[in-house]
Formats: sequence, C-alpha cells, structure tokens
Amino acid sequence: MRAFVAAAVQFAPAPGPLTAASVRANLDAAERWTRRCAEGAGAELIVLPESCTTGFTPGVPAAELWNLVSAIPGPVTEPLQETARDLGVHLCFGTYERGADGRVHNAAVLVGPRGDVLGVYRKTHPFRGEDAREGGWTTPGGEVCVVETALGRIGMAICFDGDFPELWRIQAVRGAQIVCRPSALLRSADIWELTCRARAYDNHVYVVGANAVGADPGGTLYFGNSMIVSPVAEVVARAATHEGWAAARLDPDAAMAALTPGSSVPHSFDHLAERNRELYEKHAADLFGPAATGFPH
Repeated sequence: MRAFVAAAVQFAPAPGPLTAASVRANLDAAERWTRRCAEGAGAELIVLPESCTTGFTPGVPAAELWNLVSAIPGPVTEPLQETARDLGVHLCFGTYERGADGRVHNAAVLVGPRGDVLGVYRKTHPFRGEDAREGGWTTPGGEVCVVETALGRIGMAICFDGDFPELWRIQAVRGAQIVCRPSALLRSADIWELTCRARAYDNHVYVVGANAVGADPGGTLYFGNSMIVSPVAEVVARAATHEGWAAARLDPDAAMAALTPGSSVPHSFDHLAERNRELYEKHAADLFGPAATGFPH
C-alpha cells in the first residue's frame, strides 16, 4: 500500500417512484459528486453509498427492479466506469445487479482508473426485509472479494455486513489493507460508528464507509455520517447529515505507529498474527454451527 487520499461520498437518491429516469438521475448525481470530490479533495479512492443507483428500498417488486438494473459491467455501471476513467481514480459504489434467472444481487463494484471493473462483491448478509428468502428483493452472494490495486489491497463489505466480523477477518487474512463499506444504514449513528471502528480495529485495516443521506423511493430516511477509520480505530474523517464527503490521507507508515492516536507508546500487537488458531480449530463446531440469541426479539 502507498499513501493516498480516500473519500466517502454521501448523496440522496432521486425522490419518487423508481423508474428508468430516476436511475439515470441517480447516475448523474453519482457522477457529479464523484467529480466534485475528486477535484475538491484530490481523492484517488472514492466510495459511494450502497445501492446508490436506485436507493436501498426501491419501492418496486423484485421483478420490476431486475428490469431497471443491469449486469456488471452493463448500462448501469458504464457511466461510472467512464467517470473513473476520466478522473483517473479508483471508484467503489453500490448498485443492485441483474443476476441470473430473475435474481437481484446487492453489489459493490470496484472500478479502476482505466475504467475497468476490478472486482464485484455481492452482499453476503442481507438486512431483514431485503432478503429474497424472506420475501425481499435481493439474493445473497457467497464470495469474498479482495483486489490488488495500485493503491493497495482493497476489500469490500456492504452495510449490514459490518455486523459480522468473520467476513472482515477473511478479507484481512487475504491481505486487505483497506475495506470499502458502501452503506444505507437504517439503525443509529452509534451502531454505524461502532461497527466501522470495531471492524477496522479487529483487523487493522482502514475502513472507508459511505452512508446514504436523504429519502429513497421506498420513503426510508438515512443519516449520513460517512467516515474513514484508521487501523487503530481512530475516526480520521467524518461527514455530517447532509450531502457531501469525508476525506483523509491513508498512510501505511502512520497507520499503526502509535498504540492509540497521539500516544508516544508504539503499537506492539497484531490481531491477525496473534490469533489463537488452535483454540478456534478446537471449537470449530461452535464457530460454524447454527446459533441464535437467547433474548426474545
């Protein structure tokens, strides 16, 4: 990894019922905010929110959503691929993806500075209501994605994925140094910050979390607070609750130089190297077996 400026951009989806015209309007907004951020912040990695091409709750049946989105790459991703190529930046954004046999995936796309799709991650932990297995509109993915880039090794997770440390640990073990987290978080700002900071600290990675603002076609409201978190859990940049961005310089040499931010005590431990793998292997049945909370919910 080399030092560079990363940014998390937040903007509101187009209001009203989801149509082909509103998808086009969302793409125009994504392009406009990406350009403004690249020019204003000098960012080389820009992360946009989850499902930013449509809004998270689309307000239409899954079959209609399937017709409004595209495969990756395809007509819905190509305008942002062109934007990344024009600006010479890495761009990560969330979009619904037209899958096989009428399936819709909640995807994060990483585009390189030449406009090529470097990686696609499909959300492995759909939020309640979204999951097609429970009457929603998205089918979960089943793969982890870590991409070697000129900036460093970049992984991806989407919103509710932030609640599941196992996914992030796999990415870190595979060498991820930065994890992009496109989101449209529906809970509290406290939970958003907690999960971004915990996953960064657990795995000693930079987290670039872009959270939606405004209302989507389904009428759901989002609070923004996009943030960038260091590998020692320091929030190094934070946006507010309106459209805009948070930007920070990610420096591998400074990432873990101190035990805590501003401390004179050097950082001496490594959560990856110091895993007790013997213990985990001994209790693999507990780690991978079915489980549920003991509290009513």
